[in-house]
Formats: sequence, C-alpha cells, structure tokens
Amino acid sequence: MVNVDQAIIARLKAQGHNFEILVDCSNALALREGKDLDMHDVLAAMQVFSDARKGLVASETAMKQLFGTSDPREVAKQIIQKGEIQLTQEYREKLREEKRKQIISIIHRNGVDPKTHLPHPPQRIENAFIEAKFHVDEFRPVQEQVQEALKKLRPILPIKFEVKEIAIKISPEYAPKCYSTVKTFGTILREEWQSSGNWIAVVELPGGLENDLYDKLNKICHGNVESKVLRIK
Repeated sequence: MVNVDQAIIARLKAQGHNFEILVDCSNALALREGKDLDMHDVLAAMQVFSDARKGLVASETAMKQLFGTSDPREVAKQIIQKGEIQLTQEYREKLREEKRKQIISIIHRNGVDPKTHLPHPPQRIENAFIEAKFHVDEFRPVQEQVQEALKKLRPILPIKFEVKEIAIKISPEYAPKCYSTVKTFGTILREEWQSSGNWIAVVELPGGLENDLYDKLNKICHGNVESKVLRIK
C-alpha cells in the first residue's frame, strides 16, 4: 500500500455526493493513462471517503447507485478516470516539462524537413515550441498531443513524419555488433548473410533517426558502412 503521508486526494462529485480516495500521485496518473496497475500500488487506503481529511466513509448505497458497485478498488478506478486528482503546482509543472520533452523527442525521432528529408535538431524543435506557445496538458497522453503540436509548429517549422526503408551492408568483423544496434533503431524487414560473411539488411525506421543510425554504425565500423535509402513513406 501507498504511504498515507505521501498520498494525495482524488475526488469525484456526482449527484450531490462527494467521493474521495487517497492515492499515489504518479501511479494514479499512470492508471488514468491506461497502465495496468495493482490497486495496492495506487491506493493508500482500501477505502472510499466522503471526506478523506475527516476520515468520513462514503455511503455504500450511494456508491452502488453511482458506480454499480461498492468495491473500493473498482470505485477508485472510476474516480481516478472521471474525477479530479489534486496535484500541487510544483508537480503539475514537473509533469508538463516531462511531457514537453517526450513530445519533442517523438517529433525529433519521426519528423523531417519535407524539402531535405533531414531531421530537425531537438533544440530547433524546442525553439519552435516556445515561439508557437504550445500548451502541454499534464493530464492528457503524450501521443494525443503530438498531432496538435505539429499543427502549431508547421507554420514556424516545416516538418512532416516519414518512415524510411534503408539498405545497409556491413562487413563480417563488425556485423554481430551492428545487428543489435540496428534492431534498436527500427525493424529489420529483410536480411541476408552473404558467402563472404557480409551482412545485408533492409531496415524500416522513423525518418528522424536515419542520421543517428549512421552515426552509431560508423562509430562501430570505423566508417566502413554502405547504405542506401530505398523508399520514403
């Protein structure tokens, strides 16, 4: 169970009733975003209150009427999904900053300049964020906000999401090390080990990661990598 002293209140008001639970802040937000968690890791008390600070327990009859159950775990899930989680301003700002960085990372990984097909550096994307005055919602999932961010950024920074298919050829002495590196960047669609020992593969990866992949492979192979972009989607 969560430490009561570190718990915050999540609240739902409905039909004249007030329902409150004591929750771990991070895990309650993770549950709201769809993560599957044991409620013992979310709740500080396996109890639903009408006033948590006073220790007043909520009516079982009211819970059954509004939630269809009086099981505190099931009621708590609905309160977290539909109600208000009381965050401190400091924690709200921390969440916004974390999600802002995640959105910028996704755009950097997947986005490229439509004219050059090259990725924008993270700092350039961050500067465009500031200029566009994009507001990050600390409660909404990151993926939901990426497309909205792109709409705000495009008048300032030409950008589109691309997926590339790249053929690479690596000599035998470096192939084993490169194999695991390539898998971390994308999906290996086809591969062949030639009689000479060379490894040839066709890799699908986000457009923004192309240069990062080349940098990694060149570092391992000391520049002895052959590559060619086969297709841009």
